[in-house]
Amino acid sequence: MPELPEVETTCRGIEPHLLNRRLTGAIVRQSRLRWPVPRGLSKKISGQTIHAVERRAKYILIKLEQGTILLHLGMSGSLRITPTDTPPEKHDHIDLQLDSGQCLRLRDPRRFGSLHWVSGDAMQHALLKNLGPEPLSDQFDIDYLFKKSRKRKLAIKLFIMDSKVIVGVGNIYASEALFRAGIRPTRAAGRVTRNEYENLVQAIKDVLAAAIRSGGTTLQDFTNSEGKPGYFQQELHVYSRADEACHTCGTPIKHRVMGQRASYYCPICQH
Repeated sequence: MPELPEVETTCRGIEPHLLNRRLTGAIVRQSRLRWPVPRGLSKKISGQTIHAVERRAKYILIKLEQGTILLHLGMSGSLRITPTDTPPEKHDHIDLQLDSGQCLRLRDPRRFGSLHWVSGDAMQHALLKNLGPEPLSDQFDIDYLFKKSRKRKLAIKLFIMDSKVIVGVGNIYASEALFRAGIRPTRAAGRVTRNEYENLVQAIKDVLAAAIRSGGTTLQDFTNSEGKPGYFQQELHVYSRADEACHTCGTPIKHRVMGQRASYYCPICQH
């Protein structure tokens, strides 16, 4: 599933092609995504100018004069800028047509992505209003995370993956941040010390920032808005490295399932 760095990379890639462009319509070839694509989408957006392209958590917000297109890439979705007359392939479900002669094309083989039309304040949409702070923002700091963690018995890895606590720290980056902070993923969030949280907050920020600089992580089928893969996979210390030697101490990396997700850690470097 595309995580925050992949979505941020996509957002930055499409923004120059969309900003201040006028939408001329939409073609919906498949409306049955995770949620049905709104009826009459083309009529709603036609003639409107795009004023901003932003990210909130793993959602892309395309802000128009009157309303917002809210996009989620799901597990296999991707966005491409392509000439409008480019023949669609099998899983190219939606085109947002631009006055430049190009379109923003949503491809989603598994159809777990979604497109929503929000006529009011997008941040009050049901999918956004209860989300935690952005991990790269000033709102996400040691005081916030330490206070949130008190008396929590939930494993620290699952705690930082909870989007109501903090958004965008998916499975890959949670594993990598915990390794950098020296914290074993199974420890209860409430038993992690303040000093350890200080290290963890910085590790989360560092890992996500590094992944964005590398264009995301290529696992299965992620590519950015230009069809190019991300390269952060080359920098992974523990994720998907079960039984391989730890880069720091040489001990074999351990693997276990937590919350139905694969987790990886070094039994020596992480306590």
